[in-house]
Amino acid sequence: MTEDALPESDRVPGAPHPREAAEVIGQDGAVRDFLAAAQAQRLHHGWLLTGPRGSGKATLAWAIAKWLIAGGAPDRLAVPPETSAVRRICALSEPRLHLVRRPVDERTGRLRAEITVDEIRKLQGFFHLSATDGGRRVAIIDAADELNAAAANALLKQLEEPPQDATLLLVAHQPGRLLPTIRSRCRELRLQPLQPADMARVLAGLGVADDAERLAALAGGSAGEAVRLAGQNGLALYQRIVDLFAQHPRMDRRAAAALAETAGARPGAEGDPFDLVVTLLDRFLTRAARTGLMGAPLPEAAGAEAEVLTRLAPDPRAARLWAEAQAELSARARVGRAVNLDPAALVMDMLVGLANQPA
Repeated sequence: MTEDALPESDRVPGAPHPREAAEVIGQDGAVRDFLAAAQAQRLHHGWLLTGPRGSGKATLAWAIAKWLIAGGAPDRLAVPPETSAVRRICALSEPRLHLVRRPVDERTGRLRAEITVDEIRKLQGFFHLSATDGGRRVAIIDAADELNAAAANALLKQLEEPPQDATLLLVAHQPGRLLPTIRSRCRELRLQPLQPADMARVLAGLGVADDAERLAALAGGSAGEAVRLAGQNGLALYQRIVDLFAQHPRMDRRAAAALAETAGARPGAEGDPFDLVVTLLDRFLTRAARTGLMGAPLPEAAGAEAEVLTRLAPDPRAARLWAEAQAELSARARVGRAVNLDPAALVMDMLVGLANQPA
């Protein structure tokens, strides 16, 4: 497998890598906070970028790296893409930048489940070397909540004794999984879910124009998730889930079995079908619970979705029951994945259990 063909754990399938983005969209507050700190000479050595998955954390991290290395203007984060340093960064050939992410297992050719301590040792070696032409050195860790225990402890030592003129940018989807001591040694930049207008801009830039409104509704303000759903035909799959619950508590067993078989397909370049099906079931149950409290969500993410959700969750009592079902489904999915249960059988079991959910 060539280097260009290796999977990238920090890239949404079907979308450009965040390092290729020309601008940060919809996160003006986080951008202002960083630039204000830089202008006040309070540029912390460790920055923790948090917020919903797909809201632009990695895009912001790469924009900061370009700004620090290429020497951007003090009042704006964007750096001209034709700048030589930016071209090197996009090509992953910039000597003052180091990227830490889940590595590929050389035996299987697949991504490892965690960032290992060996990757942090490479980071330590990077910081001990002098930059070829001086200037600030930058490391991006994406995602820091994927560090295993040994790697997290090794990173903590790096944060406790930071090299001079070095900046560590930690992307974290679930910052609560990080060591409290790592979080305490970083300054946080919290990103917000993208607003509809910003989501539309991001999706247009990524070439996703069809069904953008429904994708945005289902993705919950996450552009990365919207791109993943578009690439894996997520809207059609979600429609199948809505149709399956249209006659609840009756359920078309043949349609349920077909959905389970879809979840049991082998993972491919576009992603893991089991993860997608479970994610969409989780979204459906979450939207059902919210319907019982606040009314059917708009815009709809599937045809007749509002009608189905309103019938399933007409009041707060039903909302509580569907919220409990969502929590149970998530827990069963985690356990099933951990013990390597058959994905198709697991999803079918989930669907049968949901069919018995009180209306």
